[in-house]
Amino acid sequence: MTEPSSGGSPATIDFRTFILSLGTSAMLHLGEIPDPDGGTAVCNLGLARQTIDLLDLLRVKTVGNLDPEELRLLDTLLYDLHLRFAARAAAPPRD
Repeated sequence: MTEPSSGGSPATIDFRTFILSLGTSAMLHLGEIPDPDGGTAVCNLGLARQTIDLLDLLRVKTVGNLDPEELRLLDTLLYDLHLRFAARAAAPPRD
């Protein structure tokens, strides 16, 4: 599947791109990056958990089908997101 990128040429979507897109979504929901539309970071732990769970599901369902680089990327991303989620969930709410 391809879509035009900002430069006008098609952007390829592969497993790595898909995983990184989900990771970016999780980071957005954790309030780690600002919303591209509004510019402010907003934490929504429910949506963050759902996205991380989706990545966990992909990890389980793709056992034996990923190349070593894809597996390393997914494992590293999941490790980082789980740590960030735990830290955010344990932190007092931001004002």
